[in-house]
Amino acid sequence: MASVGMISLGCEKNRVDAEMMMARLQKAGYELVDDASCADVAIVNTCGFIEAAKKESIGEILELGKQKAAGQIKAIVVTGCMAERYQQEIRKELPEADAVCGIGADADIVEVVNRTLRGEHPELFPEKTLLPLCGERVHSTPLYSSYIKIAEGCDNRCSYCAIPLIRGPYRSRPMESILEEAKALAESGTKELIVIAQDTTRYGRDLYKKWMLPELLHKLCSVDGVEWIRLLYCYPDFMTEELMDTIAQEPKIVKYVDLPLQHCSGPVLRAMRRFGDREKLTALIGKMRERIPGLVLRTTVIAGFPGETEEDFAELCDFIKEIRFERLGCFAYSQEEDTPAAEMENQIEEDEKRRRAGRVMETQMGIMQDWGEAQVGRVFDVLTEGFDEETQCWFGRSYADAPEIDGRVYFTAADAPAPGQFVRVRITACMDCDLMGEAE
Repeated sequence: MASVGMISLGCEKNRVDAEMMMARLQKAGYELVDDASCADVAIVNTCGFIEAAKKESIGEILELGKQKAAGQIKAIVVTGCMAERYQQEIRKELPEADAVCGIGADADIVEVVNRTLRGEHPELFPEKTLLPLCGERVHSTPLYSSYIKIAEGCDNRCSYCAIPLIRGPYRSRPMESILEEAKALAESGTKELIVIAQDTTRYGRDLYKKWMLPELLHKLCSVDGVEWIRLLYCYPDFMTEELMDTIAQEPKIVKYVDLPLQHCSGPVLRAMRRFGDREKLTALIGKMRERIPGLVLRTTVIAGFPGETEEDFAELCDFIKEIRFERLGCFAYSQEEDTPAAEMENQIEEDEKRRRAGRVMETQMGIMQDWGEAQVGRVFDVLTEGFDEETQCWFGRSYADAPEIDGRVYFTAADAPAPGQFVRVRITACMDCDLMGEAE
């Protein structure tokens, strides 16, 4: 049987979709290879969220196209968000692609690959809602740390965001389905369960007519074998006291919340169609930190949104200095077609957007270094991930670090820990925002 390789780009929700497609292909008898450039069929599961992500996706397709021209690859299949968003344009602009499939065709990936190997050029764009919410997966992450997607799509309609156009309306998975998957993951060795959706806090509103994330989290905490439950992508609009108390009271839920705020200026947030203003956000964060002892708060902000004045930007910088988020990422605003923000007046020059984003991150790096230095002397449970040859240290993550987006804890140990093993580490230093320590 022919071989297939997958390059999945963008968010972890896209990764889960890719893993389900790979499981379907494996079940159909295809050999899966880690390096897509060495496969008979290379699949690029694209991201189409912002301009930088689209350029990355195009770059991967062009590079694979060179390898196809050299006879190393027989066919290239383009799936994911960029394929869904641009459909016919991809084959026109990227003739390297042999097949282009929208997200609703993920369940048809075996048929698509079969057809490309027969020399056909399928283009499938069924309804977005046909995207499977769950299914068997071939994991692309170490099994000790697994993502679990609890919903698909988005109903928030932020003015800058194309996700509702690409992914469709919010659709919650039935709770029984999520719990069944969580138990299967735990049986296969998962110790850290990372809960994801475009908006995890909205979970259940469509299916059960009420906010169901707290109840779901309580039930996930009862799954034997899972030791950490990490919660990503919580919108401030729906951060209820019940949810805060659930996070605080359940020992398995790490005291880490990803709360994308995007800005703090009232006028900018209203233009974004986002929640609140500086006063409301400050009050919310104060309540969260009060009710969840030891909380590590991650957020994302956008710099250079249309109409963002110097005063708005200065307020954002002051807000970041005041709140002192333990973790923060900043994007320069990306003008995305078919979104309301793209048509707004007072668009800001690219250089200025990047300058503002850089200034935010410069400020944040100092805050994170200060936070890290304040941890010296503390003892953390660290989930071991591997050994770093350069530092001659083991490394892993504490509760304060989500995979790939946050930092690491480097530590020495008398006995070599296995990947996926929890180790008690006493922190001795902070270097470039990463913690250093010694296993106890």
